[in-house]
Amino acid sequence: MVDLSAEMAELWASLGAPAAGAGRLVQFIAARRAEGTSTVAREFAHFAARRAGRSVWLVDLDLLRSAQHAAIAADTERYGPLSAPAGASPDGSAFFTVRPPAPDAEGRPVPDAAWLSAHQVGAGRLWVTRFQRQALQGGRSVHVLPTPDYWRALRAHVDLVIVDSPAADRSQAGLTVAPHMDQTVLVVAADQADVAAPARLKDALHGAGGHVAGLFFNRGQVEAPAFLKALLP
Repeated sequence: MVDLSAEMAELWASLGAPAAGAGRLVQFIAARRAEGTSTVAREFAHFAARRAGRSVWLVDLDLLRSAQHAAIAADTERYGPLSAPAGASPDGSAFFTVRPPAPDAEGRPVPDAAWLSAHQVGAGRLWVTRFQRQALQGGRSVHVLPTPDYWRALRAHVDLVIVDSPAADRSQAGLTVAPHMDQTVLVVAADQADVAAPARLKDALHGAGGHVAGLFFNRGQVEAPAFLKALLP
């Protein structure tokens, strides 16, 4: 894997450290698949937890895959072992809903929040979420909600929340939660010459009420080339 430590340090400096006592929510998203968004989000969360000494939650919005949990579990030498699952909601709220509700052993609806677990990574300050896919047995589906409750609750308990959203060409989840994020970082592969899709996504995020902090060029670039700077707010 490419070492992105220097890029993460520059990104941390450009976004600014969260103020003491005030949690911050930062979303990472790309316009298209295969831009490396999950890697950038995970490395930024890892950097923030280890180097900046902050409590960090990495929330995976790709509920059907939970790829962040899988990637960390597959590389314990780098990240450390994962703890047993713990509750991922401070107050019982959730940013998604399962429809129709799944019943428990006694036939009562299981609260949505019960399907999301949080796992401490190693002995540090980083936690990663995982959606329990058994919730979707029996033809059920899961939908990301536009409500702010979960994000407001998590902000009060965590210094920094990193939200890894699936690419906009396969999911609307990132646009749905954008109004509740303090900053959204658009990830673009460094060898990607087509800027039309990121530009459209930037406009869509602004239209949804989000705040686009800028572009991160994956695989070696942090500073946007001159011809792309016009995309930034």
